[in-house]
Amino acid sequence: MVLKLVYYGPALSGKTTNILQLHDLISREERGELMVMDTIGDRTMYFDLLPFFLVAPSGLKIKVKVYTVPGQVQHDSTRKAVLQRADGVAFIADSQLSQETINFESFENLEKNLSIVGLDIEKLPLVVQFNKRDLIEIFPEEEVLDTWQATGIPIFMASALNGWGVLETFISLADLTYQSINQRYHLEKEHGLTRELFLAKLFPHEAE
Repeated sequence: MVLKLVYYGPALSGKTTNILQLHDLISREERGELMVMDTIGDRTMYFDLLPFFLVAPSGLKIKVKVYTVPGQVQHDSTRKAVLQRADGVAFIADSQLSQETINFESFENLEKNLSIVGLDIEKLPLVVQFNKRDLIEIFPEEEVLDTWQATGIPIFMASALNGWGVLETFISLADLTYQSINQRYHLEKEHGLTRELFLAKLFPHEAE
């Protein structure tokens, strides 16, 4: 089984910084090689969260792959391609006041592209991170939460540049993805892979 987690959002919102920080937060022995696919003016990055298979007690082997997508408008076809068969999405929003419209348009683009590739945003594991909280002219946290909490989507504040909020965002996405996959494939009942064991295998140091 291969699980595909995608970081989506507007250009320069911090998707690449998130994935670089996430890669660095995982110890060298417990991560796959970071790969880059360059496009004109932007890039797609991905890596295997683990260089080896996560093995359930039943023997089921699971790979977790983490992707970013290019945020620039002209790369919409690439975003659709990367979204195909995604098991979970982290939407990375830019906290700067000047980026409100850009964030909105990018989230609309996510919803549209998910529909095109046959995924339902209402059912897909999804978290939202408001990045760049280290800057000055940003939306107040209370305003962000007032706007988004009614959706029921987990919301995280982060400064990917400084490394905080990155791991929390990802662990929440991994947790939601496990719950979704468990409903479909009965990972706990048929394979002995509980939520706690799944997360502990992904991030053993976090579970200690």
